[in-house]
Amino acid sequence: MANSPAPPSCRYFNLTYPLPFVAHVEINRPEKMNAFKEDMWNELPPLFAHLSTSPSTRAIILSGAGPKAFTAGLDVQEASQSSIFSPNNSDSALDGARTATKLRRHVDAFQACITAVETCEKPVIAAIHGWCLGLGVDISVCCDVRICAKDTVFGVKEVDIGIAADIGTLSRLPKVVRSGSWVKDVCLSARPFGAEEAEKVGFVSWVGRIGGKEEVVREALRWAELVAGKSPVAVQGTKEILNWSWNRSVEDGLRYTSVWNSAMLQSEDTREAMMSGITKKTPKFAKL
Repeated sequence: MANSPAPPSCRYFNLTYPLPFVAHVEINRPEKMNAFKEDMWNELPPLFAHLSTSPSTRAIILSGAGPKAFTAGLDVQEASQSSIFSPNNSDSALDGARTATKLRRHVDAFQACITAVETCEKPVIAAIHGWCLGLGVDISVCCDVRICAKDTVFGVKEVDIGIAADIGTLSRLPKVVRSGSWVKDVCLSARPFGAEEAEKVGFVSWVGRIGGKEEVVREALRWAELVAGKSPVAVQGTKEILNWSWNRSVEDGLRYTSVWNSAMLQSEDTREAMMSGITKKTPKFAKL
């Protein structure tokens, strides 16, 4: 992996390569149950921009450090000290429109940081354990695949701190689950829900049998290794077309696929993959 450009320095995220072409990003603030403060979410865009274009990365695992949580969400104690979340501490010289503009720009920037996970060219699998609350749900719905430990507890908790979730859950969760009743149930009530319920509604695609982080990361590694062994041209193209087609008609999706593949079918990967089926040999694909 040494021939790839160096990743950005991160204080709150660990980056390792446990397998060839498989990156493991670990949210690293276990003493606070990986709760996010502003410095943390600002580290996400440069990190995922690096992984998105790194030829040494073909699949990404996202997990939380420590035994207790994927992430407990926003660090409410720290956020409460910010003028953004405390109107009484805001600049009294600003009128309503200017205060709203300041708040909107802050929310837009925050949203863009979390969206960096979704826009990464490489597939991202969320390996979730323990607590996954608030911002944890925002981040996990940005991932391509979600799996969790048996003892995971989820919650869309924003109404409990007096706000509507504004970093992506309300926009993405209804598309991921496609049950309006269930989505409104958990978002309006802020009630916790467990791994079994999350699997039942399709929020996660796999649940561990034992519980704890080790099992779910092991399954994430299995999946990521499988994907990393495929043609990177094919994998990245598949993610791109799926994401592009998400809110568009079938006709639009077919047209985009046609244009995309008119370029990508010229890859040597296609011949390599076809020949591997004939020769029964494991294909080896060039970096992308």
